[in-house]
Amino acid sequence: MIKLKQNVIQLFAVMMLSFLAFSASAQAMPEPQALVKEASDNMLKALKDHEAELETDPQKIYTLVQEILFPHFDFERMARLALGRSWRDASAEQQTKFVEEFRLLLVRTYATAMLEYTNEEIRFLPFRDDVEKGRVSVPMEVVQPNGPSVPMSLALYKNKNNEWKVYDVKIEGISLVTNYRSSFNRDIRTSGMDALIESLSKRNDKAR
Repeated sequence: MIKLKQNVIQLFAVMMLSFLAFSASAQAMPEPQALVKEASDNMLKALKDHEAELETDPQKIYTLVQEILFPHFDFERMARLALGRSWRDASAEQQTKFVEEFRLLLVRTYATAMLEYTNEEIRFLPFRDDVEKGRVSVPMEVVQPNGPSVPMSLALYKNKNNEWKVYDVKIEGISLVTNYRSSFNRDIRTSGMDALIESLSKRNDKAR
């Protein structure tokens, strides 16, 4: 599972940073696509602007990820998906703590992948969802120079404030968020929710 998770994270970083193959303007895109493109363009610019600083202080990447990309994520929704049934069994305090530690886990793993970013190409596939329904999937594929293209999709929904938020990404049909579920639930069965939160907290010290 760990290897799969790392591959998913790296491909997600590629998706967020490289839109070179998409020729349409942002104005011509459906709103969710335009949002993803704007965030990715801002992130790529920040990586270039801070290139020298990141070489001497790689932890700067944590701040960039949290400021540029993660305002567009719904971490509570992602945390619920990651825990599955265990979410309902957790207390309100445990849920709040888990959301924060899960958010920092994603900051940490995305940031690491972005520091290793190379210029892979992304190709957008035809957008077929109805944005009026408030939940969409943005399909695309990663074009690899020495291998087959990798299908992927980004899941977004419109919240009560009419904002599009990311809540999952799928690589070859595999959900990034639910990919964590089996290990989280195993840890909960073995040691309990508080122990899982404490374990995540210790691992997240750098990102914090």
